[in-house]
Amino acid sequence: MTEGTTSAAVEGADDLTLLEQEGEIAADYLEGLLDIADLDGDIDMDVEGDRASVSVISDTGVRELQKLVGRDGEVLEALQELTRLAVHRETGERSRLMLDIAGYRARKRAELSELGAKAAAEVKSSGEPVKLKPMTPFERKVVHDAVKAAGLRSESEGEEPQRFVVVFPA
Repeated sequence: MTEGTTSAAVEGADDLTLLEQEGEIAADYLEGLLDIADLDGDIDMDVEGDRASVSVISDTGVRELQKLVGRDGEVLEALQELTRLAVHRETGERSRLMLDIAGYRARKRAELSELGAKAAAEVKSSGEPVKLKPMTPFERKVVHDAVKAAGLRSESEGEEPQRFVVVFPA
């Protein structure tokens, strides 16, 4: 191995270790939260790409954890931000951690990927740009990825919370 290859491998391992540390901190924070709320849930940690991913799942059913998802994922978004702040407090580094509760984000990701693919198909057939409804940053990212996979270009426009995706012809 050359020196450049060695340092790149070490840097990659260091990044993975830091992401795993983020996941551990987040899991501890969320376990405390579940205890306070008297909710049963298991914590699953992973590293997906360049970010830590933590999921709260329940053996007793999704219904109990729905309180932590809220209407349209609003409570989930707030909990994700609080968890990121807890990680930041411990590490001093900004966290891009993704939180999923009761599979909500996984289901949402599948729906949004389909929406992005349908919008791309519509743009391909009509040749006209398509504007989608306002979305959260997570939702926009999933749609952008689906549009890119379809070979088209998309951009976010507008100001939060009314920011939306526009899909353009190739």
